[in-house]
Amino acid sequence: MLKIKRLYTFMLSRFLPRFLMTFCICLFIVIMQFLWKYIDELVGKGLSIDVIAELFFYAALSMVPLALPLSILLAALMTFGDLGEHVELTALKSSGISLTTIMKPLALLMTLVAIGAFFFQDIVLPRSQVKMWTLMFSMRQTSPTLDIPEGAVYSQIPGYNIYVKRKDKERDMLYSLLIYDVSVGTMNPRIIVADSGRLSMTEDKRHLVLTLYKGSWYEEMKSGGGVNGMSGDLFRRESFHDKEIMIPYDANFTRMNDETMKSQYVGKNIVELQQTIDSVRAKVDSAATFIYSKMQAQPVCGVPASRTEYNNGVATTKPVPEIKLDKPVDINKLIKELPLHDQQQIINQAMMRTTSAMQDAQMQGYTISDDNFVIRRHQIELMKKFTLSLACLIFFFIGAPLGAIIRKGGLGMPIVVSVILFIFYYMIDNSGYKLARDGRWPVWQGIWLSSAVLLPLGVFLTKKAVNDSAVFNPDAWLNFIRRFTGLHQTRKLEAKEVIINEVDDSLALSQIESLKTSCQQFLDRYPGRQRYLDYWQQGYDKTAIKSLAEQVDGVVDYLSNSRDQMVLNKAMDYPVIRQLLTYKPAPSKQVGSIVAALFPVGLPLWIIGLKHQQNLKRDIQLTIKTCDQMMAIINGEYSREMEYNDVNG
Repeated sequence: MLKIKRLYTFMLSRFLPRFLMTFCICLFIVIMQFLWKYIDELVGKGLSIDVIAELFFYAALSMVPLALPLSILLAALMTFGDLGEHVELTALKSSGISLTTIMKPLALLMTLVAIGAFFFQDIVLPRSQVKMWTLMFSMRQTSPTLDIPEGAVYSQIPGYNIYVKRKDKERDMLYSLLIYDVSVGTMNPRIIVADSGRLSMTEDKRHLVLTLYKGSWYEEMKSGGGVNGMSGDLFRRESFHDKEIMIPYDANFTRMNDETMKSQYVGKNIVELQQTIDSVRAKVDSAATFIYSKMQAQPVCGVPASRTEYNNGVATTKPVPEIKLDKPVDINKLIKELPLHDQQQIINQAMMRTTSAMQDAQMQGYTISDDNFVIRRHQIELMKKFTLSLACLIFFFIGAPLGAIIRKGGLGMPIVVSVILFIFYYMIDNSGYKLARDGRWPVWQGIWLSSAVLLPLGVFLTKKAVNDSAVFNPDAWLNFIRRFTGLHQTRKLEAKEVIINEVDDSLALSQIESLKTSCQQFLDRYPGRQRYLDYWQQGYDKTAIKSLAEQVDGVVDYLSNSRDQMVLNKAMDYPVIRQLLTYKPAPSKQVGSIVAALFPVGLPLWIIGLKHQQNLKRDIQLTIKTCDQMMAIINGEYSREMEYNDVNG
């Protein structure tokens, strides 16, 4: 029991510092991304340090769901990669501790982190997002600080465009001013030209005071009419020595009320989200019922759908009973019997009523569509409360086994792998979010898409790491590819310095003769090319091919102990009998018959299979030929003529 406790302490001491470090790094990165995204709305507003610090604090809390899964993935990769690189993981396994036992304390820790992430999403995140977005909207409405440039038109003052040719910062003076005033409307513009001026602000920072020197004022005034045929437009021109203009300009930072954002989906917890979903859904249902009732209440051919009856002064509405006709009425015939003017009037009235009903239904449809969008946004926010917790567990069970397989610590390889996996996760998650938001997919499918894709990857990697499978072994993947593509393999033998089991010529000849007989029997069993149906229903006997391959490998292994270099060279001529899936693609005759019935699909596979079968027969024939030459070498009968025939085929 003490050993397990020490293991838990050891693993936690290796994981926690890396987890805290990577979390801070990831959080800093996402905050910088937030800063670059909204930097234009923050710069030039004259905001105080405490307001900006408050915004970044709430932004950091809001970015935790994005940084937490990535930090868990990176920390798990670094921890287990470092253990594998320094052979500590191998030492733990050699002492009888399985990988699942090694991962157990960290898995328990990640379970606690996932539970904490759920409560963070439900309690802390809504409040932080309300504060963050309230500050953001307040900053957007704050007027920018005044910094009029030289030689350019400045339009940040509402209703005024100001051009300044030159500035004197020491005296706080502006020279050669041209002001275009549209504060009273673009129909009555004012143009002010001044030799110099000064711009200041009142103490309450709610008005600008523009003091101008030696200038002219041009204004167009509308009189409303002319006299004796002359134009009614009047113009005003004024020359001044000094003039002051008061411009409304609120430069103070005014914080908005939090109640506005609390009513949005980002500011609600699980209970509030579910209540909003239920209320909006009831509203949608009532709107649909109202549309249905209204359409039912429309009169048909002038006959109302209901009528009001009065009984002792009490009004009751009852549906009009259906009128039963002895025979169907031909409406078209009745209309055609009317005068042309009446026909046109009936058609116009019908078109007007149809257009009105259609527009009414469209407006109601727009309202229902907006309500459905609100429902989807609240459902997305509701499900995100749970997806973060599951993402933390999934990324741990991806990072930990992947680190144990890669066995590379530090920041190099883990960062590369983590970024690739997280980008893959983010792309899937963002795509699912957009599909759910736009109503193309059900909300639960879009939001849980990323978890559904990455969960099998975590299970696969954990299984492979526990079983010490060579997931990233290039030889294993190459052999897997060869089973599909039929790539050739070559043998390579070298003379052994120390030979324990000497080669017995008689035993070698016996094995070679047996191999030759087996090869000939296989060729006799499959003399010609298989037909399409025979290939899919029968194929080649994979058991016989495997036995033949093992027999060839056994002969080569035995001859590799020879001291004769010619024997070793000739043993390398034995081909590798491959175990390809195309020799017999169908697992049973029934499955083969079904695939064969899909003629366009099965035809190219049949052609590829015939090519691989032809190569197999060629290898077996080469094996027989090599057996004859090897027996001649062992018996001392291998001549130069045989060597010449061997080289020239």
